[in-house]
Amino acid sequence: MHGTPHIVSDVMTQTVAAVGRGAAFKEMVQLMQDWKISALPVIEGEGRVVGVVSEADLLPKEEFRDSDPDRSTQLRRLSDLAKAGAVTAEELMTSPAHTVRADATLAQAARIMARARVKRLPVVDAVGLLQGVVSRADLLKVFLRTDEEIAEEVRREVVAYLFPIPGSRVRVQVADGVVKLAGQVRDTSLVPVAARLIRAVEGVVDVDFDLTRHAEPTGSRDAFTDGDTLADDAGTAGPA
Repeated sequence: MHGTPHIVSDVMTQTVAAVGRGAAFKEMVQLMQDWKISALPVIEGEGRVVGVVSEADLLPKEEFRDSDPDRSTQLRRLSDLAKAGAVTAEELMTSPAHTVRADATLAQAARIMARARVKRLPVVDAVGLLQGVVSRADLLKVFLRTDEEIAEEVRREVVAYLFPIPGSRVRVQVADGVVKLAGQVRDTSLVPVAARLIRAVEGVVDVDFDLTRHAEPTGSRDAFTDGDTLADDAGTAGPA
């Protein structure tokens, strides 16, 4: 019933800067500067992702450049101290890399990023070959959908399915990504279901309801127009 969600391949960047295991420290710094990125996939062979070098991996070299850490710092930050002395991608990279498949949903990619605490993910195919990169900014592109696009999807995929005419008369309004359903429905117990389905529509920021229960004769086929005004308050459904 519900519309097909966007997947990673819809928003990812396909032209990607990547390095091999033997890439030099300054080469990686220069690539990040030139491409205005914060991390580089490390690849081998035909393009299989074996790790990622990020700005965080490079910074220890500057942090410890002119310092002599005490014993406590050495014990706490063994990994960072090792990276401070590293000169190649293989020595610096985080491996295995956190990656995502091109056919993953944007929600799945967002969860991987959140759990791994990374800003971007290499996108790989079934055998781990690099296909692109997806960033936090890419995942937020769905919120650029217009209110009209969101409203049309809500009408088609949610309202027509849960609250069909006759018996229900529902108006959909969307402002800055916030969806409001107003009108009369036969079964108000479906409102929490509607809330979950609407929140799953990409680009939706929040959901509000102004619905009342209305027992309408079976033969009636009246429908609200966009100009109708509805006032009765039916409460708000809680988060999905």
